[in-house]
Amino acid sequence: MIKYVFQPHGDDRGQLVALEEFKDIPFRVKRVYYMYDTAAGVTRGGHAHKCLQQILICIHGSCKIRLDNGKEKKVIPLEKPYEGLYVANNMWREMFDFSPDAVLMVLASELYDEADYIRNYDTFLNLVKNGDAVSTAEEICRI
Repeated sequence: MIKYVFQPHGDDRGQLVALEEFKDIPFRVKRVYYMYDTAAGVTRGGHAHKCLQQILICIHGSCKIRLDNGKEKKVIPLEKPYEGLYVANNMWREMFDFSPDAVLMVLASELYDEADYIRNYDTFLNLVKNGDAVSTAEEICRI
């Protein structure tokens, strides 16, 4: 987990943040999506990825991200549109506590692939405990 602060550029017209692959983002961006109008009390995510890496940016409003590597958990607030959170593969993630105006944008290193998801938390913990998550990622990921 790395929290990035991107360089905002602004003047009397407003602010602009530009993001470039391998300069501001440590991978080639293959997919971009965003979440908005998330109802109060809703938690999104609830999974890990075998290969996929992500940068999460709350471009409007705020939310919190709970990361879990199978050994420790950490909650990171995203509150500024020029801050991004890098989430590696083999990391359980949950997004929650969305403000009513939150827009959470995700930059992903891979196209959508259901086979890349680990959706069961006990399965995730077993993979981490047995060391299979890391070895599996090294064997199958095209990072």
